[in-house]
Amino acid sequence: MMRSALALARRSLGRTWPNPAVGCVIVREGRVIARGRTRDGGRPHAEADALARAIAPVAGATVYVTLEPCAHHGRTPPCADSLIAASVSRVVSAIEDLDPRVKGQGHARLRAAGIAVEIGEEAAEAADVNAGFFRRVENGRPIFHLKLATSLDGAIATAAGESKWITGTAARTDGHRLRATHDAVLVGANTVAQDDPELTCRLPGLLDHSPVRIVLDSQARLPLGSKLVATAGKIPVWLVCVEADPGHEARLVERGVRVIRVPAVADGRVEILAVARALGDQGLTRVLIEGGGQVAAAFLKAGLVDRITHYRAGLVMGADSRSAVAGLGLERLDFAPRFTLVSARPIGADTVETWRRDT
Repeated sequence: MMRSALALARRSLGRTWPNPAVGCVIVREGRVIARGRTRDGGRPHAEADALARAIAPVAGATVYVTLEPCAHHGRTPPCADSLIAASVSRVVSAIEDLDPRVKGQGHARLRAAGIAVEIGEEAAEAADVNAGFFRRVENGRPIFHLKLATSLDGAIATAAGESKWITGTAARTDGHRLRATHDAVLVGANTVAQDDPELTCRLPGLLDHSPVRIVLDSQARLPLGSKLVATAGKIPVWLVCVEADPGHEARLVERGVRVIRVPAVADGRVEILAVARALGDQGLTRVLIEGGGQVAAAFLKAGLVDRITHYRAGLVMGADSRSAVAGLGLERLDFAPRFTLVSARPIGADTVETWRRDT
């Protein structure tokens, strides 16, 4: 039952920020009578969604939920109170919520009402699902997930700049699926200038779930004729900069682009730690970094890359090609960011690997 609830939670990833993605299954007399998940925009919560969908009375039922039921009043009443009012007899919770407004209080409220509470079933997977939400609660920033699509030797383009397409159709399709599980996708100004990307989820049924599109552009030079600006009124575009020409900024804002200012480092580029804090302040929990090499290097040097998904094609492009990651200036191997392999599998003619940062 908990694994079913976790599958529901994963379906909500990328759609619930600033709230966590939660799944809930309600069982009575050995029969599943309700399933729910946190809905788009974070409301209703999974427990409320499940209660509303119940096909039989829930009194005396067991509730399996992937995160501790909330105990605070927001736009909706506390889920712990809703479960108490529904007279459920048992709540199986995968993991305690780290949000200080909830942390342990939801479980305590349920126990005080005479409801049996069990904690810890599938806790590791629940922590993985909630990693972005927990990171923002604890560190004030989202998790950053770096996506790479390269040759065997780590190149993303030839010396002349040709890059379409290094990986095959299956890998590119999976990349769109990956976008849909994130709150936002982030690129640098050079990627926009070279590729003019849309950064949407162009898969059947997922276009309406395209993430916020973020461009790091210290001088706010995002072209008015770019695909991002052209679609900003339908799918959000955030421009993170140090400064901007007032006239150009006004024209960007007129077209629906949101401009966010952050401090600069010595060379005039945006300060990456400040970018991370600013995105956390906006409520983002999961950000997918898609390019280019300078942006990838900046986040790696700042110690902010939490995960990497690497699509590798079976070709070699040589030292004169363009690397997926710009120079890190490492003098010793001890200084290199290190990651642990989580999974590896073939995808079409390519390979996809998932890595998690060593802690």
